[in-house]
Amino acid sequence: MAVLVTGAAGFIGAAVAHRLLDRGEEVVGLDNISDYYDPKLKLARLARLEERGEFRFIRQDISATDEMKKLFAKERFDTVIHLAAQAGVRYSIENPGSYAQSNLVGFLNILEGCRHASVKHLVYASSSSVYGANEKQPFSVSDNVDHPVSFYAATKKANELMAHSYAHLYRLPVTGLRFFTVYGPWGRPDMALFKFTRNILAGEAIDVFNHGRHKRDFTYIDDIVEGVVRAAGRIATPSNLWDPQAPDPAISSAPYRLYNIGNNRPVGLLDFIAAIEKAVGKKAKMNMLPMQKGDVEATYADIDALRDAVGFSPSTSIEDGIAKFVEWYRGYYKA
Repeated sequence: MAVLVTGAAGFIGAAVAHRLLDRGEEVVGLDNISDYYDPKLKLARLARLEERGEFRFIRQDISATDEMKKLFAKERFDTVIHLAAQAGVRYSIENPGSYAQSNLVGFLNILEGCRHASVKHLVYASSSSVYGANEKQPFSVSDNVDHPVSFYAATKKANELMAHSYAHLYRLPVTGLRFFTVYGPWGRPDMALFKFTRNILAGEAIDVFNHGRHKRDFTYIDDIVEGVVRAAGRIATPSNLWDPQAPDPAISSAPYRLYNIGNNRPVGLLDFIAAIEKAVGKKAKMNMLPMQKGDVEATYADIDALRDAVGFSPSTSIEDGIAKFVEWYRGYYKA
C-alpha cells in the first residue's frame, strides 16, 4: 500500500516524499497549493516529484470533509505522514480562522480518515511553538506545555490532544513530531533565512527582532527528513512506563508518542546572520527591532527520546546548511 504525505508541495512534505521514493515506497502526495506564499515555488517542488515514478499527486484541501472521506474510502494507505497545515506564528495573529480550518478541522479529517481506513501509523507535524511561555531549557517532551503564546501554537497543542484521544478511543497508532526551525534548500519564503538571504543579496536592510537576542535550534532539512522517516517506521505502541499517578505528556497507555525533532544546538540570531553573510559574501544592513507578539526568545530541543527510539542524530552544521541554501537560492532565483 502507498504512503500518504499531506502537504507534499510544501518544504518538508516534498523533501519527505523524495526520501520515501528513494526507499522504493509508493507515495501519494496531497496539497491544496494555497497562496500563503508564492504557489510557483510549491509547483516547482511538485514538478520535481512528478518526474519520478511511484508518485501520484492529488490536489485537495484537508479541511474539505466530504472530499477527505472520499479519499480514504477510495485509497488504501499503510502509513499517513501528515505535514499539511497553515504555518507561521505571526500570520496566526492576523488570520486565526485560517488556522482553525487547516489545523483543527483538517486534522480532524485526517484522524477520521485514518480511523475508518485502519491506517497502521499516523505521523503528524507538531511544533516547538507549543512550548510557549516555558523557559526551562532544553525543551523536553515530558514538560508541561499548557501556556502557548500564539494561536498557531494553540492549534498544534490541540493536535496533540486530538491525536491522543483517537489513540485512546480507537487504538490508532499516532506519533507527533515537534519540529524546531527547519531550514535548507527549497525552504519557505516566509522564514528568516529566505528573507535575510534575499535582502542581503539585494543590498536591502533586514529586520532583526528582539535586537538580535533570539536563539533558535535551527535544523537542516535533510536531518529533519531522516528523523521523520525513521519515526514513521517505528509504529507507536502503549508504553509500559505509563503511570497515571504521575502522567508523562510524551507517552501513554494508548499507542501514542511525542518526540522533539531538532538540531540540539541552538544558534544566536546574530551568529546565524554572520553565517549568511559569509555564504553570500556581503555584509547585512540590520534594522534592530523589539520582540514581536507571539514570539519566544529561545528554542532548544532535547532530542534524547527520538535518539533512543530510532537513533536520530542530526549532523549538519549551521555553516554547511546555510551554504547549501544560498547555493540553491542563487541557482533557483538566478541571484
